[in-house]
Amino acid sequence: MALIRTLVVLAAVAALATPAAGQSVAAEVSQTVGVSSADNSAAATQARVFGEAWSGVRFTAETVWGARYGAGQSDAFGAAYPYDRELKVMEAFADRIFRPGPALVVVRAGRFRTPFGISSASDHAYAGFLRAPLIRYDNYWAISNNFLEHGASVTAGVPQLFVQATAGVPADAGTALRRSGLDGVLRAQVAYRGLIVGASGVSSKPYMSPRFAHGRMEFAGLDARWMQGGVALRGEWLAGRPFDGTKTTGGYVDLTVHRPALGPVTAVVRAERLDYTVNNPRAMHAVRYAAGARIRLLDTLSLQANVIRQRGIPNQGRSAFDLAATYVLRFDSSRFR
Repeated sequence: MALIRTLVVLAAVAALATPAAGQSVAAEVSQTVGVSSADNSAAATQARVFGEAWSGVRFTAETVWGARYGAGQSDAFGAAYPYDRELKVMEAFADRIFRPGPALVVVRAGRFRTPFGISSASDHAYAGFLRAPLIRYDNYWAISNNFLEHGASVTAGVPQLFVQATAGVPADAGTALRRSGLDGVLRAQVAYRGLIVGASGVSSKPYMSPRFAHGRMEFAGLDARWMQGGVALRGEWLAGRPFDGTKTTGGYVDLTVHRPALGPVTAVVRAERLDYTVNNPRAMHAVRYAAGARIRLLDTLSLQANVIRQRGIPNQGRSAFDLAATYVLRFDSSRFR
C-alpha cells in the first residue's frame, strides 16, 4: 500500500506539472548509508519532486524509505526521516502565493511537516548532524521531526516579518504517532540582517497510549538563527507538556562553520539537553554533545561524521561514533528545453 500511495502522489505531481511546460520543475534522489559504533547501521533512499506548476503555485512531493539494522538501541540516523523499513510519502503539498501590495500571503494545503520551530527537512538532514536534537526525536516526550499535518496553513506578512497559522489532523511517520483529532500550530518570525528569530506554539492530541496519557499535547518554543561569513549559529528552546500531569523542557545550540580555509569541510558542534518531569520512573534528564563534520568529496557525494558524548538517555551508552555517506542525483527540467 505504501508503494501504491507513493506512485499515486508522484503521478499526481506529474499531472499537475504537465500544463506548466514553461515553468521549472526539479527532482532529486539521494541514497544514504551509515554505520554507528552503537552496533547500528542504516540505509535510506529519498526522492523529491518540486517546482512551479504554474505562475504563483509551487508544489513539493517527497517519498522516503529507510531501514536501521543491528542489535544495539540507538537514535543514530534519525535526523529527519524514520528508519522503519517502510516506503512512505513524507510530504505532498502545494503553495499558492498572493501579493496584495507590499505584503505576501502564502496558502499551503496537503501533507507537510508540522511548522513548529526549525522544522524543514533541509534544516536537519545532510547538514552535518546524523541525529535529531533530543527535543525533536520520536518518544523523547517532546515533539518530533516526523510530525506531519494533513491540512492547510496561511502565512501572511512582509519579508522581514510574518505570521503562520496551521490547522489539520496528524499524519505522522515513525514511531511517535499522535492520536487522530484536530490540531493547530501558530508561528511568528522576524528577520533583521543575518538574524532570524521565531516563536511557535502547538496544540494536539498526545502520541502516547490513552490508558495513561490524558488531555492534550501543548508546547511553546523559541528559535533563533544567525549567519555571517560562513558561520551559522542556531538553537531552539521549548517548554510544555506531552500530556496532562507532565512537563518537558529542553533545547539545543549548534554551530556550523564553512570557511574558505576549510576547503570542502564544514565543521559542526552541538550542545543540548532535555528534561522530562513526571512522578514515576519514566522521568528523563539527558544531555548530549556532538562534534563532527560534513565533507563534500564530489558535487554528488558527501560524508558526515559525528562523535557523540551523552548521558541520561535510556538504553544508550555514553559515547558513540557515527559515519554516513550520501550520494545525490539532481535533475532540472530547464536543462532539457
